[in-house]
This record gives sequence, structure tokens and C-alpha cells, in this order.
Amino acid sequence: MLAALGFATIAVLLVLTMTKRASVLVALILLPVLAALIGGFAGDLGEFILGGLSKVAPTGIMIAFAVLYFSLMVDAGLFDPLIRGLLRVARGDPLRITVATAVLTLCVALDGDGASTFLITVSALLPVYKKLGMNPLVLSGVVCLGAGVMNMVPWGGPTVRAMAALKLDSSEVFNPVLPAMAFGVVWVLVASYLLGRRERNRLAALPPQGPATDGCEGDDERDDREPAASTTLTATTEPEPSRHATPATAEGERQTLRAPGDGPGTVRVPPLRRTWLNVFNLLLTVALVVCLIQEVMPLPVLFVLGFAIAVLVNHPTWEQQQALLDKHAKSVVLVTTMIFAAGVLTGILTGTRMIDEMAEALVSVVPDSFGSHLPVAVAVTAMPLSLVFTPDAYYFGVLPVLAETAHGFGTDPAEVARAAILGQMTTGFPLSPLTASTFILVGMSGVSLGEHQRFIFRWAFGTTLVMTAGALLTGAFPL
Repeated sequence: MLAALGFATIAVLLVLTMTKRASVLVALILLPVLAALIGGFAGDLGEFILGGLSKVAPTGIMIAFAVLYFSLMVDAGLFDPLIRGLLRVARGDPLRITVATAVLTLCVALDGDGASTFLITVSALLPVYKKLGMNPLVLSGVVCLGAGVMNMVPWGGPTVRAMAALKLDSSEVFNPVLPAMAFGVVWVLVASYLLGRRERNRLAALPPQGPATDGCEGDDERDDREPAASTTLTATTEPEPSRHATPATAEGERQTLRAPGDGPGTVRVPPLRRTWLNVFNLLLTVALVVCLIQEVMPLPVLFVLGFAIAVLVNHPTWEQQQALLDKHAKSVVLVTTMIFAAGVLTGILTGTRMIDEMAEALVSVVPDSFGSHLPVAVAVTAMPLSLVFTPDAYYFGVLPVLAETAHGFGTDPAEVARAAILGQMTTGFPLSPLTASTFILVGMSGVSLGEHQRFIFRWAFGTTLVMTAGALLTGAFPL
């Protein structure tokens, strides 16, 4: 009963959000509440929700201050040299920008933390995408692919959980799949090339004064056009004169990014910022990133302190600080409310034990005759199951049972662990509504969860399939 209720809750959530029948915020809160009431947990509902909210509270705090920090740095022009460099190298070519997005994500994601990866890459690259009128779904999608593969690193959450659940070490779990991970990296670069070429062709087909309006090329193409159209209009029609407030404040993305010769009526040379302030912001951000990677302090604490220092130096007066908060309040609210709504969902699924019953139900349907092929089955299904199970539920609930079942057929449990990390909350985590960092990615990119899932799911699933093939070829587990 509880398993069926849990699966039904997840299924309805995915359908409602992907078809845009309900907002993600409303669905994440009301659907699990309704499921708990149907399951007879009305008396414990408050405790379950509070438990879920408490668990995601540190993430919500981190994101609130991280969004403010990187928004401040974008306004201050910290990323302008990177943006100008990318535009110069790309020469206005969306294909090159897309591949550069993949390369940057693969590098930044080495720390194994999805939240910081999304914060850094999206903050740095979104102005470039806006400048060129590119579809923000391409940004969120390519970042999703790169971060998914790199989440397999031994210090990443999924691999750590797999090793802890089965009492294995990294030489048994991660090292054998390292060649398969290389296959995945190559696939991400190939996929980014293909997505970039498609985006280049889409932009080339647009008339000079606005986006194309014909919709005769299928659903996928329509999905790709719509966000890009709105982005292009935003990037080219909003002057935002109010951004001339202080010397330490950027003149605005659009004016900062314009180079001489962009066209009649454009601002040809933006005012120069104070050099010492640019140097300070760079050093502060580098120090913050190093502390994040080294885990000197908890992530929320680092971003709280980093923002406090940055705002004091860049906007020393209360009036300037208040203007900054007013300007970026919408972005903070949009992202943090999604994270706390996800806490309601996971709190109820965990508290009612629906997630545990779902794990047991999934294992019970595996036929005994299939035991010797379990690693391949686990690898292929791991990525889609990221949409159903939290990482803790899968790695501590489902994986031990699958490993024990495989062991009964003479299969090394380590092979099952290797198969699991090829998709479960690695390639799948940036699409899952059960992880808070997903909402950082879609919130900062300015796309909806349903659009993001429709756009990139098959590419992310392709990553898992490519890595599974690589694992079979290199002997990480047998067919």
C-alpha cells in the first residue's frame, strides 16, 4: 500500500510538472501532503514536514547567500573578463560556447559538489548566453551532463554512499569504472557539440529583428525555441538605466558586454571600475572556492561570511546594500522556496516510510533467474531511478539488497556498486526533484524543471548507456 502510494506520488509529480499542469512549488508541497493524508498519517504530518525542512535548511541558507554573493560579483564585473574571453574565442559561435560550457563544468565539478558547480558555472556563463540570445536550456542541460559524470568521483555523494553501504573502498568501486567515466566525459563533449550545432542552426534561422515563429519542426524544436525567444527579447530590449547607481555597481550585463562596433546607439565604452576592487573580488572569490573544495567550514557558513565581506567592501553604505538586496530578492526567493518545498516532499516520503517500502517493492520484482545479469540491469535503470529514490534511500535501502541478491548468484557485490554509480544520482541527480541542487541549476538558469527534464533527459540517459558500454568493454562488470 505505502509503496504504491509512494510510486503514485512521484509519478503524478513528474506528470504535473513536465506537462505544466501545476507549478513545481505547489506540486512538491501539496502532493506529498495529500499522499500522507490518504495513508493515514495526518497526526504525524507536521513532524514529517518539519523534519524534511530541517534537513534542507542548511542548503537553503547556503543558496540564499550564494545567489546574493554571485549576483553581487556579476554586477561588479568579476566575470566580465571571462565573458569577453569566451566571446572572443567563440567569435559569436554558439557551438563553441556550448563546448566551452561542458569543459568549464567538467573542471569545476571536480570538487564533487553539485551545488557549488551550478552556482559557479551558471553565474559565469548565463550572461554569455543572454548576450548571444542562446537558449538557457542549453546552458542548464550541458551543465547537467558535465556535473553528472563528475559526480562519480570517490569523494562525491553517490560513490561515498555506495562504498559505505557495502563496506568497500574506492579501489574496489571507483577505480575499475574510471575508464568508463572517461567514456562518459567524451560523450559529454560530443553531446555538447551536437547541442551547440543545433543551437547555432536555430539562431542562424532567426530573422535579424526577432525569433522565428514557425513551429513546424516538432515538439523538441518548439521546446527549444520558446525559452530562447524570451531570452533574446530580454537581452536586446531592456535598457535597465537604473544600474548606474554606484561606482562599485556594474552598469548592467548588457552594457558591460557590449564591445565597440556592436551597432548604432549602443554604449561603446563602459566606465572603468576601480582596479583594486576588481582584484579584491577576484581574490575573495578564489579564496571562497578553495575553502569550498577543502571544506574548511560548512558551505552555508562560508557563503554567509563571503557575502558579508563582499557586500561591505563593494557596497559600504546601508542604502547601497538595501538596493542590492531589493534587486536580487526575486532570484533568492525563487530558488530557496523550491528547496524548502523539496524538503516537504522528502520529509514526508521518509517519515511515512514510503521510500523504504518502494525500495523493497522494487527489489522484490527482480526474478531469481536474472541474478547473474544484475549489474547491467542496475546500470541501465540507475539513472531513471534517480527521479524516484533519494540517494540515501537507493544506496542504503535498495543497493544492499541488490548486492546480496547478486552475491547469491556468484556476482561480486562490488560490481553492483560500480553499476549503480554509473547513473543513480550521478548522471541523474541534476534532473531529480528529490535533490535540492537541481533547483539551484534550474532556478539560476531561469528555466522550469519540466522544461529542463524534457530537454536533457535523453542526453543524460545516453551518458549512462555510453558508460555502461564502456564498463562492459573494460571489464568493470560482466554482461
